Amino acid sequence: VQLQAYGGGLVQAGGSLRLSCAASGRAFKSYAVGWFRQAAGKEREFVAAISWSGGATYYADSVKDRFTISRDNAKNTVYLQMNSLKPEDTAVFYCAVAPYLSSDTYYMAAIYNYWGQGTQVTVSS
Repeated sequence: VQLQAYGGGLVQAGGSLRLSCAASGRAFKSYAVGWFRQAAGKEREFVAAISWSGGATYYADSVKDRFTISRDNAKNTVYLQMNSLKPEDTAVFYCAVAPYLSSDTYYMAAIYNYWGQGTQVTVSS
């Protein structure tokens, strides 16, 4: 599976962006997908994840009620709608796929075995 994340950019605090993660390969439909981010000088952190069917979603506490993850398997694409953006959301955002997602492991980078290149999100104050 090859992944391409895009949709990042520069936005003012309080604004919105929608990131997309486009995948190649029919197997994408059977994978769970996660979004992670890494701010300059900080470790990569979990943001959101969605099961292969879209029936289960998970969020980091820092983005809950502001970000929404969704997927369109017909288009091999997962989206991350980001609203009410804050300067602390500034980071490079990455999407990744995992063969299986559980409520105990969804936030662990180690379960995701394919990663896309990142897309920069910058939120100005």
